[in-house]
Amino acid sequence: MDVNYKNPKRYKTAKYPIRQPWYLTWLIWILSKMMLAEKKKKIEKIGMEGLKPPYLLLSNHMSFIDFELVALATHPKKVNNVVNIDGYYRRPWLLTWIGAICTRKFTTDFHLVKSIRKVLKRGDILCMYPEARYSPCGITSFLPDSLGKLIKMNKVPVVVAIHHGNHLHSPVWNVKKKRKVPLRTTFTQIITAEEAATLSVDALNARLQAAFEYDEYRYQKENGILITEPYRAEGLHKVLYQCPRCLTESKMASEGAEIFCTACGKRWTLGEDGTLSANEGETEFSHVPDWFRWEREQVRAEIARGEYSFTDEVDVHSMPRCWNFEPLGKATLTHDVKHGFVLTGHYRGQDYRIERAPLQTNSLHVEYDFPHIKPFDCVDISTENDSFYCYPTKENVVTKLAFATEIVYQMHYSRIRKK
Repeated sequence: MDVNYKNPKRYKTAKYPIRQPWYLTWLIWILSKMMLAEKKKKIEKIGMEGLKPPYLLLSNHMSFIDFELVALATHPKKVNNVVNIDGYYRRPWLLTWIGAICTRKFTTDFHLVKSIRKVLKRGDILCMYPEARYSPCGITSFLPDSLGKLIKMNKVPVVVAIHHGNHLHSPVWNVKKKRKVPLRTTFTQIITAEEAATLSVDALNARLQAAFEYDEYRYQKENGILITEPYRAEGLHKVLYQCPRCLTESKMASEGAEIFCTACGKRWTLGEDGTLSANEGETEFSHVPDWFRWEREQVRAEIARGEYSFTDEVDVHSMPRCWNFEPLGKATLTHDVKHGFVLTGHYRGQDYRIERAPLQTNSLHVEYDFPHIKPFDCVDISTENDSFYCYPTKENVVTKLAFATEIVYQMHYSRIRKK
């Protein structure tokens, strides 16, 4: 059952992008230059001598600065970027004008594949962020196996952009308070056109996975980067949501340079070099990503034991079009291993039910401070023609939901591959 909107029209994502006008490549370059003028940055190109479009540019994703750095590095070539529909909010004309390709995250979008092919056939650069969300902890997020198929289909070179410092400068769990961190981006050609045509899909995926290995906190330590801002740990509890001492979930909090558990009282300090240390007793995890990975394994074990399920009342705002969010009121969101996501609610005198089976959602779009609706944690459950931004009643649960979504998907996907 769909939502009973007054206006049933949806924004049409299934349309081909325009070719970016030459004057816009200059305008975007100028604006990016201005936005980054006061930031210390370095852009390095590896193995790209003589490389000309068309090619696929795949970038890791940690903040909006990623787009600006890519614009500086690719100028004056024409670039079409894949952009989630929330980037079109109140400005679809602008995104269309600059040649963006609209999609809805973590859905099956066959027309997106056609649009990518069209961009490459006309000799331009197709830029996409395959993790499809800001990295929550400065390490590699989920990469779908379909990337290898996409590369094989188009038979063009592949360049990978890895940004360092972007997460440290503006972590997704505290985007409002910037830190003074130098930025470094490397652009590396990892696959030639010949290799794209001859290597197997598995080999292409393996090469891509290797190229996408990054760890911002290791990078910080190895390069002697100090973050002296006193608020450097504020918001970190949103991704480090489970206490490793008492194992309580969703009771972590943070203030200044400290993260602490409100259940057992244990506290840790995030040092200027990015290292965690317990204020008293054992330091369970000195490396932030190790704590994050441990949480993921905790969720994996819970699912394996058959104990995982999620149910909560959520406040729902949908985005069928680009000019406004529809407040749908309260609804019930559930997630489990068998059914995936189910969202049930009532709007304008009619019940609605949105279902996303485990294999329909390989990852989850999480927002910790969504600027377009209200500044609280939410998840985006998207279908092919609508997006539902769900604000849970329960506190600090969205990171675990993201872990569970990926693990449940991988379980079902592995069973299919074995068959």
